[in-house]
Amino acid sequence: MGLRLGQDKDTMIERPGEVMGYLAFGHPLLDGNGRTIMTLHSVLAQRAGFSIDWSATNKVDDLNALTSELERPGKGILDGYLAPFVSKPIDYDRLAAQVVRASGLDGRIDTDEILGNSADPEVKAQYEAMLRKRMRR
Repeated sequence: MGLRLGQDKDTMIERPGEVMGYLAFGHPLLDGNGRTIMTLHSVLAQRAGFSIDWSATNKVDDLNALTSELERPGKGILDGYLAPFVSKPIDYDRLAAQVVRASGLDGRIDTDEILGNSADPEVKAQYEAMLRKRMRR
């Protein structure tokens, strides 16, 4: 891994997308960690002295940029995507609301998707394919 999360706050400021990519790569579930990763990332960004306006992003574009970052970590793909959404830090009391307003995390049924029970053979196959892909790196 080319980045240590324990490095100084400049790493977070210079490469927020790379940090997000590593958080996403490390999550253990096939689906359902978006809100948690985004919240953790928002707190890290806040501590580094900036915010990302997740409510101004687009779920499809977010996922495409994140997928590209996961496929080619450290190439600046997600950093470039997030750059227009970086701003001065917002108040902590507004941080959670901003994450919740992010496209796809607003609780609308047509944008949230649950893949199903991990005992389902199709869902299990998707999870195993994801693990195999990660092991090749």
